[in-house]
Amino acid sequence: MNFISKGLHEHSDPRWKAVDNYVRPHLQPESNPLTGKLAAAARLADEAGLPDICVSSYQGQFLSLQCKLLNAKNVLEVGTLGGYSSIHMASSSPDTKVLTLEIDPTHAEVAAKAIAGAGFADQVEIVLGAAVDKLPGIKEDVLSGKRPKFDMVFIDADKPNNTVYYNYAVEICRRGALIIVDNVVRRGALADDKVLESDGGVKGARAVIERTGKDERVFSTLIQTVGEKSYDGMLLCVVN
Repeated sequence: MNFISKGLHEHSDPRWKAVDNYVRPHLQPESNPLTGKLAAAARLADEAGLPDICVSSYQGQFLSLQCKLLNAKNVLEVGTLGGYSSIHMASSSPDTKVLTLEIDPTHAEVAAKAIAGAGFADQVEIVLGAAVDKLPGIKEDVLSGKRPKFDMVFIDADKPNNTVYYNYAVEICRRGALIIVDNVVRRGALADDKVLESDGGVKGARAVIERTGKDERVFSTLIQTVGEKSYDGMLLCVVN
């Protein structure tokens, strides 16, 4: 999701969108059935009035690619929104199961329709409720052996709780698993001390970056991204 600090680094280079538009017919051709399914999911979210803060189509493909590289069977997503990223990850393999947490009932309902419409209802489980309330139970299930450890976790929810979600993720992931925290660059606001106290998103992004940098349980890096959804970035952590 793209929760971006308003009023800071608002410039968007038109070349970013131009590149997206050039690449799209080559890497996301309409002849691919998944392209139409994802477009339908995006329309459903728009018609339902959901905020336009989901990952871009290329970021979604990036998530799917990571699932393929990991041969991910069990994926956890914190923040479902309209199910767009859930569909991308589930599409990586028929064996991929996605457990996705969503606090908003309307978002969860729209996501369920989108995921079913795309044909992935059997692969995606939506859990309604606050992630901070649901994660302790998921952790208990993993540690007790009732649920397998996760191969990948995608964190894309309320940014002030980034570190809380990250800490749970490390504890329920297998060795070699990938944890991705979205929206940590925030159009460059990450580096602006002046907005730190007034912007919970920036504060949450800094907190999780600083936490992972000191955490010997993971190896981390950050990727800055540009495109039709402007300028942001992802924090990537591999569990040691």
